[in-house]
Amino acid sequence: MAVNPQELESFWMPFCANRDFKANPRIIESASGHYYQSVDHRKIYDLFSGLWTSGIGHCHPKIVAAVQEQVATLDFALSFQMGNVTAIKAAGKLTELAPAGFNHCFFTNSGSESVDTALKMVLAYHRVGGHAERTRLIGRERGYHGVNFGGISVGGMSPNRKMFSANLLPGVDHLPHTHNIAHTAFSRGQPQWGAHLADELERIALLHDGSNIAAVIVEPVAGSAGVIPPPVGYLERLRKICDSHGILLIFDEVITGFGRVGDSFATQRFGVMPDIITTAKGLTNGVIPMGAVLVQDHVYDRFMQGPPHAIEFLHGYTYSGHPVAAAAALAALEVYEEEGIFAQARELETLFEEALHDFRDHPKVIDVRNFGLMGAIELASIGSPGERGLAAHKKCFWEHDLVIRNGMDTLQFSPFLNSRPDDLHRAFEHVRQVIDELD
Repeated sequence: MAVNPQELESFWMPFCANRDFKANPRIIESASGHYYQSVDHRKIYDLFSGLWTSGIGHCHPKIVAAVQEQVATLDFALSFQMGNVTAIKAAGKLTELAPAGFNHCFFTNSGSESVDTALKMVLAYHRVGGHAERTRLIGRERGYHGVNFGGISVGGMSPNRKMFSANLLPGVDHLPHTHNIAHTAFSRGQPQWGAHLADELERIALLHDGSNIAAVIVEPVAGSAGVIPPPVGYLERLRKICDSHGILLIFDEVITGFGRVGDSFATQRFGVMPDIITTAKGLTNGVIPMGAVLVQDHVYDRFMQGPPHAIEFLHGYTYSGHPVAAAAALAALEVYEEEGIFAQARELETLFEEALHDFRDHPKVIDVRNFGLMGAIELASIGSPGERGLAAHKKCFWEHDLVIRNGMDTLQFSPFLNSRPDDLHRAFEHVRQVIDELD
């Protein structure tokens, strides 16, 4: 289905160079399995599985059928002081998949909303527990936690913050990021260098007194910043320091959840247990917008006091637990189990790692990073920062029928959890051709 110029101009596109895009738009009209179809009828391989979202492929028949049935049965139901069967079942299935002790979830509509919900939870948790002085929040440089004001406040991506710096949440500090090419370039998986950077949390706790800090939020593997795996021992140190000061630890698993790192959640893969986990993306396989916040029992139980008729946590969204979104989530969670998707993802890791690290000697490449099925190839910048990365993205689309993502001059890869090895080999052959041809 073609679009006309007026329609295209009407769409103010997110995280997009709108003028550059609209001069030569890259538009998709359909998808199936591991491929898109463009409006000019080309079959295009998706090497980013949506936007870290669609790990089991596009338009999975079980999810499509579940959504079709649900929307014809119950399109919407009030979620304040009422519930719907599908959301309740989805919550049960999600907590089954979660680590032990995470027996409660709060539904949102996106990763951004999950993060803001988690931040409100930790502030309320301490207040209800008689520690209203615990208000300080700790994020991390180069962290990405969505685009709501809470998320960009604890986030550490400067371009996302700079226009709103005067209006961000007060009382927020940031840990240093762990990306250091001089010490960690071309690491496979977790780098050996950098665990000591977690000790900055101890310094911040001494500065403000740890009794004033509510929570620390980090991505177990930083995604949008260009795939930055945690150094060996880093997450363990964060957990230990948080425990010593009574600080809650939030893992933002919007990207790393649902098999992206070869397990249900990164907390299981790394063996480090946070107090709260934020999710979205893979929860519905990207089919319907939905997020969720998973909490350890002690967090939920803290709120369950006072008169039984009183609302314990005055927070929620019109579409929290939307029945059609919940149907997509329930079906996706069932597919993960029925098709052994997480095991398939784990089996692909070595192939994926080798394909990425074949670029380590390329003269235009300054670093390669990977963990699970998250990978990045960082290009040497020329001209304006990001120019080379965007050129690679465009060449992949127009000349090689391939979708990748660029974050500035870092090419990012998020293959399907059930990718076919031959498809991955071919895709990276095209990536090499593209890099070879860049100025």
